[in-house]
Amino acid sequence: MKFNLKMPDKLTPFYKNELDNYVANFRNGELQIAWFHLERAHILGQAFPVPHTSVHWQMLKFGWQIKSVKEVAGQLPRLLVGGIKSFVGKIPVGNTGGANVPPLLPMEIPADLKQILSDYK
Repeated sequence: MKFNLKMPDKLTPFYKNELDNYVANFRNGELQIAWFHLERAHILGQAFPVPHTSVHWQMLKFGWQIKSVKEVAGQLPRLLVGGIKSFVGKIPVGNTGGANVPPLLPMEIPADLKQILSDYK
């Protein structure tokens, strides 16, 4: 069993860029684009406990700010177990992390993110 503790340093800027894009778009009221970047950050960070949990925290806050009971309720269990599943390497690869998708459903990774992830495995 492989334990994932830390995101590789060379992957971190891509993850942070998605989070920065999320913040910028959210501040501009571009909620769909903001959410798109949170999903991408989730895909990049889901194999690592701290980034994975951090994205779910951001998703919970997003849900709270837009007053989405479904998103807030969907993020609570993900916050509790997401980091643990990352730690032990049992994640649904490519899952975008929102309450609009089943939490254990593997999903297709966008081509650009697939390339970024393959460069850092």
